[in-house]
Amino acid sequence: MSDFPAQTDVLVIGAGAAGLMCASVAGRRGRSVLVLDHANKVGKKILMSGGGRCNFTNLYTAPENFYSRNPHFCKSALARYTQWGFIALVEKHGIPYHEKSLGQLFCDNKSKDIVDLLLAECRAAKVQIRTRCGVSSIEPLEKGFQVHTGLGEVRCESLVIATGGLSIPTMGATGFGYDVARQFGLNIIDTRPALVPFTLHQRQLEQQGELPGSALAVTASCDSGSFNEQLLFTHRGLSGPAVLQISSHWREGQAVDFDLAPGRDLAQWLGEQRAERPNTHLHSALAELWSKKLVQYFLQQRKITSLPLKQYTQAELKDIGEQLQHWQLVPAGTEGYRTAEVTLGGVDTDEISSRTMECKKQPRLYFIGEVLDVTGWLGGYNFQWAWASGHAAGEVA
Repeated sequence: MSDFPAQTDVLVIGAGAAGLMCASVAGRRGRSVLVLDHANKVGKKILMSGGGRCNFTNLYTAPENFYSRNPHFCKSALARYTQWGFIALVEKHGIPYHEKSLGQLFCDNKSKDIVDLLLAECRAAKVQIRTRCGVSSIEPLEKGFQVHTGLGEVRCESLVIATGGLSIPTMGATGFGYDVARQFGLNIIDTRPALVPFTLHQRQLEQQGELPGSALAVTASCDSGSFNEQLLFTHRGLSGPAVLQISSHWREGQAVDFDLAPGRDLAQWLGEQRAERPNTHLHSALAELWSKKLVQYFLQQRKITSLPLKQYTQAELKDIGEQLQHWQLVPAGTEGYRTAEVTLGGVDTDEISSRTMECKKQPRLYFIGEVLDVTGWLGGYNFQWAWASGHAAGEVA
């Protein structure tokens, strides 16, 4: 574009949630701000999130809902720009929303409402945005940076890296932010896909041939993590909120434990069913808890024959209940960054100021959002981190 600026106070690379928030906050301070993104449109990840309705924050956001090698790092930014701050912004723009479950807030209409909100805030702050503009190199100057882009060169006093992680490369995700961090000598915590479905071995998939699309409430546990959510069987393996959540704790080769009747002692329940309706078959009783397909699958897996409940002894029902309640498996892997909602790991937070998001080794260089080693649970937490970290940098950049 012919009007590409040669100089700006603040240059934000990445026009996603964190970058646009940062740009609008800096612009309101009177700073000249330019946002660049190599994609053809802004906020792509926002647009596809939450099934197209964007789970834009969570009512119960707290530092405990985030993973980082330094669990204290996120506290400052989250405390200074809370979920209530973003909810107020949503209400200011008249966007209708609702709580789906567990404090998860979604747009009533579509994710584009959140992108439009951010663009409106940027327009009000006189922020310039350029898409289809890649960055080829960054040179530190005595005061600021010289950035070489596909649309020309631009000098800036402050440079903000808001390019996200490696998740969902079809949305344009790259390792650019990590490359910048390495250029300036920063440490990178090993990255891996998170909030991602599990894949299963071929034999397991064949056994579950009739189950794709079936779902049930479970407690999924692995390592130190445990989540009460829905499990979904897919053609590739397992998904659903329970699996996405526990995937952040899983490492290759580890077993994942599923309690298939959370909040219930299945052995005791079967004993009660035997006393109340002794002529009912086992599979019919279990069909009150799970779908018929799931009942058939779990019974076949454990080689349990369905008989009238009165034909089992109490000891036999206790053993059956314990077998059916707990299901353990070792996933073959995950679907990887292709479908992962976020990236675990990233720029080491020890290298960054928790108050300003400024790099300790390189003045006026900032890292915000998913590129940092801060990853939230499923349910709006990662967007809240984007808003909070972007706001923190925007106040000072």
